[in-house]
Amino acid sequence: MNPPNIPETIRRRLCGELVEKRLRLQARLREKQMAQGFGIFALERFFSVNACIGGIIYLCGLKRNGFQNFLALRIVEHEVLLPGLPSCFDGFRLMQLADLHCDLDPSIIDRVLELMPGIPHDAVVLTGDYHNKVSKPFERSLEEMLRIIPRLHPVRFAILGNHDFLEKVPVLEDAGLPFLLNEPSPIRRGEDRIWICGIDDPHFFKTHDLNAAREGIPDGETSILLSHSPETYREAASLGYNLLLSGHTHGGQICLPGGIPIYRNAPGCRTEHLAGSWREGSMIGYTSRGTGSAGVAARFNCPPEITIHTLRSSR
Repeated sequence: MNPPNIPETIRRRLCGELVEKRLRLQARLREKQMAQGFGIFALERFFSVNACIGGIIYLCGLKRNGFQNFLALRIVEHEVLLPGLPSCFDGFRLMQLADLHCDLDPSIIDRVLELMPGIPHDAVVLTGDYHNKVSKPFERSLEEMLRIIPRLHPVRFAILGNHDFLEKVPVLEDAGLPFLLNEPSPIRRGEDRIWICGIDDPHFFKTHDLNAAREGIPDGETSILLSHSPETYREAASLGYNLLLSGHTHGGQICLPGGIPIYRNAPGCRTEHLAGSWREGSMIGYTSRGTGSAGVAARFNCPPEITIHTLRSSR
């Protein structure tokens, strides 16, 4: 297989060493020389754990119910108090779409497109994982993303997850979806601004750079970090980020009653980091339960979500 042609502009933005590291790991994933999971999911190199889970759901007579839950998107409102937030951003509504996994079952994309126009928001962020199975071609998930992009709010930002390959970035950016590759970008209102900072995947590829993602941001200005996984919480808090938005965990996706996850895929994170709002020092964090789902088109005791983060300068 020929190595992917990554434009020089992308190489400069992500940094040459990190690009090469990512491409090496991408090649090994394609060739099934390694698996991303740990625990039982480390066996994905040899057989499909997700196919086994899907079979168990089918044999238990829960396939239809699980699929209905998969499509039962809810709108989650999350209010965030950010001291120092410019007053003109008070009430700013930031929509988060997480873990779309577009090609698992594109009916979830139809559902997202149906709901989005009725949800007031001022900007949208996409926090990674647009593809489902990393060893499979990503043309279908790319097609679905190209269907979504024209319907997104004009103020929009995206990052890559551990299911995403770098060569998709030029195509999606040409279609109008800017990616943040260890980079910051401002949102301006008059003379004031807040910063959206995005890092590359910190879970599997580990090509993130939290310092680069806030380079040039003056002290005291509001910074919102997009991190595919919440695993960066300690370093992000120590560097002074105000808000961290992540996904990756799916909240467990298939959970026991009460939303107790059976499987955790965020090493080093505490239970509270797996879903919903949490805090680390002065930094507020939020982990989406996922807009889409991965592996199997089913959910139990863990509904998917489109999240609206309302920023507040005071209460």
